[in-house]
Amino acid sequence: MQFESTTTLETAEPMVTPLHAAPLLRRKRTKESIITMVLFLAAFSSVLVTAGIVGTLLVESLTFFQHIRLVDFFTDTQWTPLFSDPHYGILPLVSGTLVTTCVALAVSIPMGTAIAIFLSEYASKKWRETLKPILELLSAVPTVVYGYFALLFVSPLMQKIFPEMGMFNMLSAGIVMGIMIVPYVGSLSEDAMRAVPISLREGSYAMGSTRLQTALRVVFPSALSGISAAYVLALSRAVGETMIVAVAAGMQPNLTWNPTEPASTLTAYIVQVSLGDVPHGSIGYQTIFAAGLTLFVMTFSFNLVSFWLRRRYRQAY
Repeated sequence: MQFESTTTLETAEPMVTPLHAAPLLRRKRTKESIITMVLFLAAFSSVLVTAGIVGTLLVESLTFFQHIRLVDFFTDTQWTPLFSDPHYGILPLVSGTLVTTCVALAVSIPMGTAIAIFLSEYASKKWRETLKPILELLSAVPTVVYGYFALLFVSPLMQKIFPEMGMFNMLSAGIVMGIMIVPYVGSLSEDAMRAVPISLREGSYAMGSTRLQTALRVVFPSALSGISAAYVLALSRAVGETMIVAVAAGMQPNLTWNPTEPASTLTAYIVQVSLGDVPHGSIGYQTIFAAGLTLFVMTFSFNLVSFWLRRRYRQAY
């Protein structure tokens, strides 16, 4: 006797009829709308925070400039707002900021770029996975530790080269600041160079180029957009650094372009006044907002230059 059996195949998902599809579609659209709104609020909050910071600087600085003329602010060579004979020339603070930043970039850009080329083009995977985390550990060291390292180790070492140099100077502060921002340059530049397609490297090798020629003439120009972003991030980090220059540079407003002399920076002065000794609302207290606005304009200008460079080299390559 032969038995015939029939089996009913059950699908994993029930069939969705048009009657059930409408509520599912509405729920999906509601979820998408909620996610879109949350993402929009997250992005818009950054705009609000930036607008609030700029607005605060402008309002407080406007009160300051009602008492101090812009001509005196940009042309006076003395910055002594807390003295009995006050002067409000921002140039000493600007010169100190620029000198320490230039020294830091002179250290960090060549060193960071060389590290990025080595990690991207020469190091094996094992070496890269070992060295890159160690490099990024430099960013975890507190800046006040860097400041005392500059004061107690780098300054005595520099005094052996420049015997006339004092303990507080911009050179030591700038060198240590450059060491501090090497991870920003090296890590971000290496990421940009690793993102260059391997086909460009293979084409360069096929033409008989060496590794160094490929790195400098093919990979580096192709990754220049990301590398320039790393440079600008390092520049902004150097301009905004506070504790290293406050500890090692001397906090003495001095209009000089000689890095072996002591000086103060915009950020160091803001910290000095913000300690609480200056009465709130006084003209001396409002100088920190004028210095902050100057620092903001400098950083914003550097970012505009970086945006122009990235746009230009993206079109070129």
